[in-house]
Amino acid sequence: MNITIREMRRDDSAVVVDMMRKFYTSPAVITNGSEKIFAANVENCLSGKTCAAGFVFVEGAKIIGYGITARSYSTEFGGECIWLEDIYIAEEYRGRGVGSEFVRYVQALYPDKLLRLESEPDNDKALGLYKRLGFRKLPYLELICVGKD
Repeated sequence: MNITIREMRRDDSAVVVDMMRKFYTSPAVITNGSEKIFAANVENCLSGKTCAAGFVFVEGAKIIGYGITARSYSTEFGGECIWLEDIYIAEEYRGRGVGSEFVRYVQALYPDKLLRLESEPDNDKALGLYKRLGFRKLPYLELICVGKD
């Protein structure tokens, strides 16, 4: 399979948001997201004003998936890290190395940075991929606090 990974463009927005709808209602994600969140995610990736970066995976002229990364800092590891926030691949393209190619692409973009990601504990296929790529499990319970609207 010959895919290209490139930065997300504004004309990719509708396809990416449609993929977000599928991703965020799948068992791979706890929350369902919302149209407001999907639009904000795409806009933040495209604006260049935030720590988010968006990518699309293309075969021929067809977008077959997307990925979003976010830059942060880890005091525990003493440096900047890159979060792999979203990795979505259309179902008919899964198991063909697209996820591995994206992780290698991000590693090449940020060769000196720690990569981090989250996964549902029962997402066996994704966990197998991440383990093969050198990720290891951290024994944390993640907590979240959403500010008042």
